[in-house]
Amino acid sequence: MAEVEFRDVTREYPGGRSGTMVALKGLNLTVADGEFLILVGPSGCGKSTALRLLAGLDKPTSGEIRIGGEVVNGLSPGARDIAMVFQNYALYPHMTVYRNLAYGLRQRRTPRAEIARRVRETADLLQIGELLDRKPGQLSGGQRQRVAMGRALVRQPQAFLLDEPLSNLDAKLRNQVRGDLKRLHRELPVTSIYVTHDQVEAMTLGDRLCVMSAGEVQQIGSTDEIYNRPANTFVAAFMGSPPMNLIPAGVSGGLLHVGGARVTAVSEPEGPVIVGARPEHLVLHTTHGDGMVPARVDFVEPLGSHVLVTALVDPVDDPDTGPTRVIVQAPAGTDLDAGTRIGLELPPERTHFFDVETGKARLRRERVAYGGPRVN
Repeated sequence: MAEVEFRDVTREYPGGRSGTMVALKGLNLTVADGEFLILVGPSGCGKSTALRLLAGLDKPTSGEIRIGGEVVNGLSPGARDIAMVFQNYALYPHMTVYRNLAYGLRQRRTPRAEIARRVRETADLLQIGELLDRKPGQLSGGQRQRVAMGRALVRQPQAFLLDEPLSNLDAKLRNQVRGDLKRLHRELPVTSIYVTHDQVEAMTLGDRLCVMSAGEVQQIGSTDEIYNRPANTFVAAFMGSPPMNLIPAGVSGGLLHVGGARVTAVSEPEGPVIVGARPEHLVLHTTHGDGMVPARVDFVEPLGSHVLVTALVDPVDDPDTGPTRVIVQAPAGTDLDAGTRIGLELPPERTHFFDVETGKARLRRERVAYGGPRVN
């Protein structure tokens, strides 16, 4: 195991309007020895580029990449002592599971007894010991993914890289293999970097998350920090299912105005602001009262344990911009007709304020309620 570092790493490719396309811009990131870090973001955000640079499959335009304190920019992939798992398994179809697991060790001329010991230990760890005599075509998708992980782990690398490894699995298998990965890292804490666009995978798997967009880091932190204290509107809207509601609002005379109503007194600067609240934190009322955001129901989605109500909030002072769509998590059994007028209560300690120009989160200040629910 080893610490992994990206020091001001940039990767540019020819193309684009300016003659170059920046896939990764000034990445600074340290992954501690034994840590499980998730790189998460939409397609094209630079997360897979970072993984390829670390693996040696591509070279940075500038900056340093270190593994165990050693600069590896000039080392070939084989000399970096890392292992990688891809989304398409990449198993040899004509070989048994045993031979697939043993292949990398045989290439390194590992003694036969040591190969047998490592393969057996890895197979037992991944609960595929009874599959060693089978070929990949005889395995389920989840079993093939475990073999792919085992082939990487059997080498005992310094770092374990996973590039969207669950993308080809159905929902049930993804949940199962996700559990396998958590158990595996608990029992064998190899320094691991996991790339995904799925924010549910990201929040459930990693010790820390690195949220990326357009080649740049947006926020690094634990699941709790990312979910409950997003650094900007991109993180707020990307992380969470459904994502955080972002509602255009305004501050005038010390009062927050949302949807044309005075909601609360605030100590925010005068002018426009973006208010954020998670669907599960908003409180839905079937009648509108003081201190509530006025809205009207668009449609309702029953999900068994709860109901998602999508509502429309009118703009503060510019009807040409159109209403803002807001999602509220309501108790099971909630049934509202389209067009029904409702009131939304902003949660006291769960309201976020973002700057309109930069999208960055504003520091929390004490907020005194105006004639309705108290917002702190």
